[in-house]
Amino acid sequence: MSIEARERRQPWILLSPALTAITLLLFVPLLFIVVYSFWLRTATGADQSGFFLDNWREALSDPFYRDILLFTLKIAAITTLVCAVMGYPAAYFIARSRGNKAVLLLLLMLPFWISYIIRTMSWINILGVSGALNTLLLWAGVISEPIQMLYNQTTVILGLVHFLLPFMILNVFVSLDGIDVSLEDAATSLGATRWQAFVQVTLPLSLPGLAAGGLLCFVLAAGTYITPLVLGGPTDAMFANLVYEAIITQLNWPLGSALSLMLLAVLGLLVMIYNRYLGMAQLMKGLG
Repeated sequence: MSIEARERRQPWILLSPALTAITLLLFVPLLFIVVYSFWLRTATGADQSGFFLDNWREALSDPFYRDILLFTLKIAAITTLVCAVMGYPAAYFIARSRGNKAVLLLLLMLPFWISYIIRTMSWINILGVSGALNTLLLWAGVISEPIQMLYNQTTVILGLVHFLLPFMILNVFVSLDGIDVSLEDAATSLGATRWQAFVQVTLPLSLPGLAAGGLLCFVLAAGTYITPLVLGGPTDAMFANLVYEAIITQLNWPLGSALSLMLLAVLGLLVMIYNRYLGMAQLMKGLG
């Protein structure tokens, strides 16, 4: 084998372990899901193999699934907006801090050391009828009886913001940290106020990081099922809860597969639009 041929093969040899893992752990299971989505759940409870469009017809035509999907996208959008409003000032503070930046980043990463499920369920002990907040309000005399604050749309958004806010802050921080501070000083030296320098210089340069954080928060929020399951009420189910209900509770793998692919297609379209106009490089920086 020639040296040139060996050099051409070397990158593929180095990538082969990662490509093998991705193929076995991602593409093969996804292929099974695609095949399952065309099977049929019979009246006896067995799955009939074949090529049937019944599951897709039900998933795409039933208003119930459409409404739940729209509700899921609405909750994800609200969560992303709240994370952006809360996360940008925090990221700006960390990026512009001097001497203690590493400590602040460590504090930001601390929630990841605790299970997401435990963090979500902790809100029950805070907002429950006998939780910490009701106990404090009763002790202070602000209320005469406990307030029902759990199991509604607001608590679902609260739980999602609690989970996703660090992702937004990290992505925006990466973008802000790469901006030369002297650009703001140059703007102020030319007569701009600090606010004008921020709006006209820093904010536009940090928008890729904000967009990357928004995409990550939106996709993760739209695909979650733990938070609405723990903190939501009967009318607050999101699309992933329908997938969970179909596969785990009803054991209807064909319909659950079609629903999961439907959600995957919607979120995949969003990622493609983001990649078309902004690219994935900024998102990879935030994840790194």
